[in-house]
Amino acid sequence: MLRWNLKWACALLAICATIAFILAWAFQSGGRKLMICEKQHLEVSSKETDTDAHGLVFDDLSPAEMIQVKSYLQQNLGVLLVDAPEAKPSDNCIYSIVLQLPPKAEVLKFLDHQGTRPTRQALAVVYFGNQKPPNITEYVVGPLPDPTYHKDVTVQKYGEMLPYTRRGFLPTEIMEANMFLKNKEYPKAPNFMQKVTDYNGTNHKYIVGFPPGLKPGDRKLWLCHFQNVPGFYLHPIGLEVQVDLRSLDASQWKVLKVFYNGQYFQSMEDLESQFNQGRVNVIKVEESPSDGGFSSLKQRVPHTGPGPLHYEPRGPRYRIRNNQVVFMSWSFAFGMDANRGPRVFDIRFKGERIVYELSLQDASAIYGSNTPALMLTRYMDLNYGLGFDAFTLIQGIDCPYLATYLDRHYLFASTLPVTHKNSICIFEQNSEMPLRRHFDNAWNPFYGGLADSTLVFRSISTVSNYDYVWDFIFHQNGAVGVRVHASGYIRSALYFGDASEFGNRVEEWTLGTIHTHNINFKVDMDLAGKCLLVSVYFF
Repeated sequence: MLRWNLKWACALLAICATIAFILAWAFQSGGRKLMICEKQHLEVSSKETDTDAHGLVFDDLSPAEMIQVKSYLQQNLGVLLVDAPEAKPSDNCIYSIVLQLPPKAEVLKFLDHQGTRPTRQALAVVYFGNQKPPNITEYVVGPLPDPTYHKDVTVQKYGEMLPYTRRGFLPTEIMEANMFLKNKEYPKAPNFMQKVTDYNGTNHKYIVGFPPGLKPGDRKLWLCHFQNVPGFYLHPIGLEVQVDLRSLDASQWKVLKVFYNGQYFQSMEDLESQFNQGRVNVIKVEESPSDGGFSSLKQRVPHTGPGPLHYEPRGPRYRIRNNQVVFMSWSFAFGMDANRGPRVFDIRFKGERIVYELSLQDASAIYGSNTPALMLTRYMDLNYGLGFDAFTLIQGIDCPYLATYLDRHYLFASTLPVTHKNSICIFEQNSEMPLRRHFDNAWNPFYGGLADSTLVFRSISTVSNYDYVWDFIFHQNGAVGVRVHASGYIRSALYFGDASEFGNRVEEWTLGTIHTHNINFKVDMDLAGKCLLVSVYFF
């Protein structure tokens, strides 16, 4: 009996060993099969040279191309050019270099009729502060990668030469404005600055209200003061100073008006004089903790464990090569303009082009308040650079862990090209809503449904206090859409007087000011071979 049991035990052990071997072999085979699939996937991508060449027509400039254009202009403009980060308003400098999109007619001839590939060119914006008269000039520079010509296209684009007062603010101008207040104006009101705002030389920050004036030629900025803590946007002090920055010589700048807690003053000296006479209505705002207190983004509750995660059972179902994306029935090329932000081109569904260009154009925010800065504020975020302000995306928060992350390169108010790593992400996601479904229980029960997953092309622009999440979404049924989500901090002002008519009280002395966002997209549609240009607005 003992021998019989031993014989069965050995037999069972042998069978278990055999099963374990088979399972191990199966898993290993499965792993090798996946590797083979991945290899085939890469080989397919590498063979798509024709599609790739088409998409490269819209590809953003490479750092090498930007450097080539800058070097060419330095050698051929015939003037001394100062690097933008060091340039004063009275200097000449190259402000930005971006891709100059070729004319649509030339692109379509190349894409659809085997025409000649359009010449690759760059658009350079140059500030001539050391010319008479000072001006802004735009040049088309080409051909790339080795430029031999530059064409002034300013009058062709705008119908006139651009006055120098329309230029964006150079990094040095913002620094100069800060030093102007700190070294020249704050000392004129020492009692007020110390006793009311607790100023110690480093604990103030400010936000600039745009536009810089109401008439052509104006360059008058309202500078709104805040406590210098994390999330300072929610810690207004109530002091607003209007400065005239029209002169190219910072020593000639001057204060035009001062506003505090519902009262206007002619100058910082006037504010100090009236404060010393007890004629200023003072609101003593408590000093905020060093971490910002209620404005801190630190997590206030402990983690409760990870939530649901994005999962791709067999890897991504989309392919990316250079700036070309292929996903199921979709294909498109993408780019990121330093000024206007994300854009996609040559959008095709089942091989047919339905949209030539879908691109962000601008985002504006129009404010109302009982303070002079915000009652005049009309932000046009194009001015900040919606593409340049797209920074690194955080895995698992901004985009899924398994998304594909891409870098972008810019020469925008900088000496050399700057790389914003992982500032674009592309991923497929389940829309959590069936594309179609029906359950019928009337006669013979049956169910039919189709899961919907979409491809998302995403970037996030941080424009001062606001963060805009830009999504271009491609559905399996042939629908393409855009989605915008606003995050970040609100724009605030000191809560005083009739503040409740201009927004909501979010803290004891903080008014969340009323405002309206306007988002403008360009949609250039090709329906049945016909062009239809549409501007789409979001409010």
